[in-house]
Amino acid sequence: MNTPELSERQAFLILNALPNIGPITLNRLLEELGGDPRTVLATDKRRLESVKGVGPAISASIAGWRELLDLAREEERMAKAATDFVTTRDSAYPKLLKEIHDPPIGLYRKGRYEFGQPCVAIVGSRRTTLYGQGVAKRFGAELARLGFCVVSGLARGIDTAAHEGALSVGGKTAAVLGTGMDIIYPPENLELYRRIEADGAVLSEFPFGRRADRQSFAMRNRIVAGMCEAVIVVESDVDGGAMITARFAGEQGRLIFAVPGRIDQNTSAGCHQLIRDGATLLTSVDDVLSELNYLEGMRPQPIAEKPADVAAGRPANLTEEEAKVFECFRGGAILTPDALAGQTGFSAAQLSATLMMLELKRLIAKRADGAFEAR
Repeated sequence: MNTPELSERQAFLILNALPNIGPITLNRLLEELGGDPRTVLATDKRRLESVKGVGPAISASIAGWRELLDLAREEERMAKAATDFVTTRDSAYPKLLKEIHDPPIGLYRKGRYEFGQPCVAIVGSRRTTLYGQGVAKRFGAELARLGFCVVSGLARGIDTAAHEGALSVGGKTAAVLGTGMDIIYPPENLELYRRIEADGAVLSEFPFGRRADRQSFAMRNRIVAGMCEAVIVVESDVDGGAMITARFAGEQGRLIFAVPGRIDQNTSAGCHQLIRDGATLLTSVDDVLSELNYLEGMRPQPIAEKPADVAAGRPANLTEEEAKVFECFRGGAILTPDALAGQTGFSAAQLSATLMMLELKRLIAKRADGAFEAR
């Protein structure tokens, strides 16, 4: 017997939000009871408990869902937060994620990106080095420029750098949260959260109000790996959360890449372990393309080059800082970082980051003597 007053999407939302029922059990219930979530909610306890993994506690939760979840309140919170709920029946649900052993039956989503292009994850440590941040940002930008959606977890460190790299070139990026959609963690990434929502997507399988814990982050990591063609670990110690993501990727049959680092830093010990265990050593985006072995016509569509800003005599896709540095190369000048610092007044860190972005945009090139020139 169905529950006619509920839509299919509402029933999916209810089942997903019920506590202490894992995705494996939810998928098994749906499979054995005909696939309609309304049927699951309307089925008597005895029949529910005949399904493997369902005991009295789970059957009681399903039968008494109205006492556990205020559906109207959840939908009101979703509406106020401009959040929708994407189920496995929707085209916007990441296709590869459906193939894993325990896919979520639905995902809360902010942003309108529908994952029409292949995804690659970039993950790593929260306590990272400048080298790691630079590598993550560079790979995020280059993969996004090639048309991939860059996936990460919005955490401090490598995740943040990967998202920022993709956004810097106008590419697509998705953040998978280990919390409910209304909890921004870490809080300093609120602005990044909003930028990702505007140009990509923020996803979570957790209902509003769910706070982070060890279990929620591990569940988040399986989604990050599951929705991607490949996982890139930039920096991680041997016990880092990125290693959990890599383990899920291996179990799910995804490609695993690891970026080597210094042998005397714990931040790269996990990457070196992955390489010893068979992960592909990653030094450039070409390594990813080679391993994925895309045939011509199957690669994602690269981002179109923006037209030149004729009035300014420079490309239109530059920030103010990038434009100021790029202007120094007018007339074919070849300049050292010291000379550029003198002309722009930028700090060493600010100048280094700006030069890196101009290199990624293929507007300048670094010479063998350490100086830079326009391409």
